[in-house]
Amino acid sequence: MTDNGTPGLRETGSLGSTLRRGAVLSAVALVIVQTVSFLQTLVIARLLSPAEIGIFAAGTVLTSFLITFSEGGLRHALIQHDGDVEEVANTVFWATIVTGALMSALMLAASPFVAMVFDSETAGLIAAITSGTLLLHAFTNVPDSLMQRRFDFRRRLIVDPGVAISFAVTSVVLCSSGYGVWGLVIATYASHVVWIASTWGLARWRPGGARPSYRLWRRLARFALPMVLDGFVERIREVIETVVVGRGLSESALGQYRYGRRMAMLPGVAIVQICSYVLFPAFSRIAGEADRLRSAFLRALGWIWFASVPVAFLLVALGEPMVVVLLGERWREAGVLLVAMAGYGLGEAMNSVSAEAMKGAGRSDRLNWMTLTGFVAGIGLLLLLLPLGLAGVGLAVTLTSVLVGGTGLSLARSVVGVSIRDLMRELVPPVLCALAALAVVGSLEHRLVHSDERPIPAALGLLAAESVAFALVYLASIRMVAPDRIGILRSGLRSLLARCRQHAETGAVVPDDDPAAPLTPAPSLGSTADPGARNVTTSSPDILDRRTRSSAGGAAGRREGPNEHRTEQ
Repeated sequence: MTDNGTPGLRETGSLGSTLRRGAVLSAVALVIVQTVSFLQTLVIARLLSPAEIGIFAAGTVLTSFLITFSEGGLRHALIQHDGDVEEVANTVFWATIVTGALMSALMLAASPFVAMVFDSETAGLIAAITSGTLLLHAFTNVPDSLMQRRFDFRRRLIVDPGVAISFAVTSVVLCSSGYGVWGLVIATYASHVVWIASTWGLARWRPGGARPSYRLWRRLARFALPMVLDGFVERIREVIETVVVGRGLSESALGQYRYGRRMAMLPGVAIVQICSYVLFPAFSRIAGEADRLRSAFLRALGWIWFASVPVAFLLVALGEPMVVVLLGERWREAGVLLVAMAGYGLGEAMNSVSAEAMKGAGRSDRLNWMTLTGFVAGIGLLLLLLPLGLAGVGLAVTLTSVLVGGTGLSLARSVVGVSIRDLMRELVPPVLCALAALAVVGSLEHRLVHSDERPIPAALGLLAAESVAFALVYLASIRMVAPDRIGILRSGLRSLLARCRQHAETGAVVPDDDPAAPLTPAPSLGSTADPGARNVTTSSPDILDRRTRSSAGGAAGRREGPNEHRTEQ
């Protein structure tokens, strides 16, 4: 028990070492979750038709939208709050339970409207039956936030994979048994039950330690308001996108849109989940130290951009044949959408780092400009490009994401104290190198290889070989224009392998705060030496969403959560 009454909160060494450990653990958990989710997507795509996936998408169109209100942004406020965590936790718990119940009732009442809009009684029935998930989701808010607040990575390593596996196993078993779209509905409830049981078991927090306070709720709500607005506008835009695609094109096109979007967003989801879980608490702690905040911001942006750019350009080169090989010829339109949405991850890279920095620095009010940009650009571009079909829808999402990300960087500049030259130094080299790799691999695939016309085993081998070739060209180009980046990567991998060997040989774990054993040779996030780094104590912060990942507008108000993989099914 700690001084704030929350079990498990303890000092863990320097902030830098905790962030390094958190980034690695988050990445490991993310690989597990996304691998399970991706495999489930491949299997379900073979079991259900695009029209059936479209009906499920239509029936759950209001879920993410209403979850925004049930959370009310209070998760972020609980993470960022510096004070008596017990009173805040109880206040947030009861506030989100009440709003979760109200949102469940509202979704149930709105189910006939869903049926009318999509001209589908099945979609309306799905909306009515899944309304209860909004109340279940409310029970995860406080325990999830408390674990993230104290950098308890068991949520990443245990809760998230458990939720992903429960949804995947349940949905595949039921859909293969002939339950159709109802297999996805039942799997949604199964994953929520696993989520609640595991997060409450690990958080070891129970309500009742303090009385909820209306005065405190008002103060928390003021902090959370910009994020609620951002989430509200983002969800509105998602609903409009779904309705426009479902009504303007067809149910089958909506299914293609859902799965193409699902695959295009995987890189962006990785960015959002890792960034929000690690960077928001980190930026909150160093917000009062200008030099450390500036250094941390540039370091985070540089590495996230370095990883995001090649993935986006690789999707442009290989996205369509990859979808056809993995899902089948009937999903080719989803492949076209995937290529058009390839730039979504780039917008999320800029969006995530800038939004987390502004929230951590207590400037969440600036997120309103990102919200406005996302809404105006998202709806305007969608209506403008819809005549191009799914390709136009994908381009609208990509352009909106990049515009929102660019707006975020512009707003964050004055908060963290970086110049345009600083930003260009981080952003331009990876883009030039990825363009070179795209020219080589894209020409190879579309002029010579044509992997989507080959037998599946051969096609998979060719796609893997082309991906390796893309990575080699990208890294070779980076070595020429930014050799220091390759040197840091090489040294970091050597250090990580050495620690793994030591652990295998001795069974001992090198302490994360041992300065002789960093995961990268670079100094810890935001400082050069770390002697003055703040300890990770109980007065820390935590979290993100959408379950989502959602459409192009943003990480700014989304909450990251294990069921993120689920709502895109």
